[in-house]
Amino acid sequence: MTQVPDSQTTALTPTDAIPTGKDVSSSATSTSSTSPESVIQPDIEHALVEDDPRVWSNTRKNAILFVISGASMIAGLCANIQNPANSQIEQELHATASEISLSLSLFILVQGNFPLVWSAVSEIKGRKLVYLLSITLFTVGSAIVAISKTIGLVIGMRVVQAAGSSAVIAIGAATLADIYEPHERGTMMGVYYSAPLLGPSIGPILGGGLTQGLSWRAVFWFLVIWGGVIFSAFLFLFKDTFRKERSLTYQNVLRIRIQNRKLTKEIDAARERPASEKNTSEDGTFGTQTLRSDVEAQPAVPALAIKEVNLSIADVNPIPPYLRILSRKNNIAILVPSGLLFAFSFSIAYTCARTLSLHYDYDAMTTGLVLLAYGIGSILGSILGGRWSDMTLARLKAANGGVSYPEMRLESTKLAMWWFPPAVIGYAWVCQQHVHISAICVMLFLCGLFSIWIYASTLAYIVDANVGRSSSAVATNSSFRGISAFVAAEIAVPLQDAIGDGGLYTLWAGLMLLAELMILLVLYKGKEWREADIEVEKRKDGS
Repeated sequence: MTQVPDSQTTALTPTDAIPTGKDVSSSATSTSSTSPESVIQPDIEHALVEDDPRVWSNTRKNAILFVISGASMIAGLCANIQNPANSQIEQELHATASEISLSLSLFILVQGNFPLVWSAVSEIKGRKLVYLLSITLFTVGSAIVAISKTIGLVIGMRVVQAAGSSAVIAIGAATLADIYEPHERGTMMGVYYSAPLLGPSIGPILGGGLTQGLSWRAVFWFLVIWGGVIFSAFLFLFKDTFRKERSLTYQNVLRIRIQNRKLTKEIDAARERPASEKNTSEDGTFGTQTLRSDVEAQPAVPALAIKEVNLSIADVNPIPPYLRILSRKNNIAILVPSGLLFAFSFSIAYTCARTLSLHYDYDAMTTGLVLLAYGIGSILGSILGGRWSDMTLARLKAANGGVSYPEMRLESTKLAMWWFPPAVIGYAWVCQQHVHISAICVMLFLCGLFSIWIYASTLAYIVDANVGRSSSAVATNSSFRGISAFVAAEIAVPLQDAIGDGGLYTLWAGLMLLAELMILLVLYKGKEWREADIEVEKRKDGS
């Protein structure tokens, strides 16, 4: 019998896994004549597939990167573009400040957690369908907000908007994992993630201009138009990158369906046997083995031909993939700092706008221009940090005899770690002392640069360390981000009022130092943890 090494994974398709009308003997002959190399792949990411997205032309790959980057801008814009319109919404719809705050915090909470659903669906039905459904949901929600007459409807449709805009957060990174090899992903993740980072900076500018020039409703009509453009791009320019042979979620659900079908056949066959052949005990149960054992131990039992197993939405359960990601210690240790980094970004954009309004008497447009410094720093950090991440991975791989592992990528974060907490403290006290606005712009730029430099590598690591579960891993990361940002949004203003920007962002500097220490812990212990958890998973799956 051919032994399959632990490091290798056999990828199933429905037609590979199930006999296709031949009897058992011919099936066995076919199996024995098939070379191991034709069915065993080094890992599930490199399973043989038709029209492999990894070998597509650079032109096609760049087009996909451009489309999903444009779509990811929706996520960044939506969370911030409403801010300049809040006073008009409050006056026209007779809303309270707490209701306006609820519309913002619920948006970020739902946007962070709904990707768990989109991710599970995309691992069964593919990426393109999820993109089209989610963008449709976002566009419809935006249109209803634009014509709303009550604040309750605005809040409800903002939740719908959040659900629709959240898909690209999870499966955008998974799409890049579909088309790029691990050594390319840091750079491409940096390019991809730079698009939503424009939201905190250009969102207030767009929102302020549309609100002052037209009305608050124009903000949401703009989002309707943008949603329509992105929908058309996905419909006509995007080719699905999902391949079921490379999805652990699909493979696991498929195995369950195959097992259930075989079990059903065994039950039916047992019922049809003559009573003299049944070998039953006095209580009527089968005396020697359970039916499950019969299925596993007697593969030669004839079965009806099953040419295809069509998995449906009913097969989707987002909870098991989520729990599977959280069962690994290295994932927990990297998801917490990832959530803290995003919460910091959300908090600094939110509280800085408030500081500029209260202490510098800036209007929405001028505030947006100041926050552009943070956006520019974030974009540079995303692109340069991603590129540095790939270069570091390549250097360490060469030094390790051509062998790499995901934790190597985190070495690239050390460069930014030295400067990030001091930059946060610098921002804290230039705001506290209300110094010249140029100093605030410089500190915003540095905070954006160093925070996203680190985040770009952590996001790439989350994808690389969860082979075959990239969309589930990114969706779990999004959940941590959303919950962290929700908490940050709820406590930011009370803390800012109580201890000022100096105290608030000195606390944030301490949290960022903690996040850095956790990333370093993953760098040095993550490989050991990850491999141990993989062995535990193999034993559970084999039992």
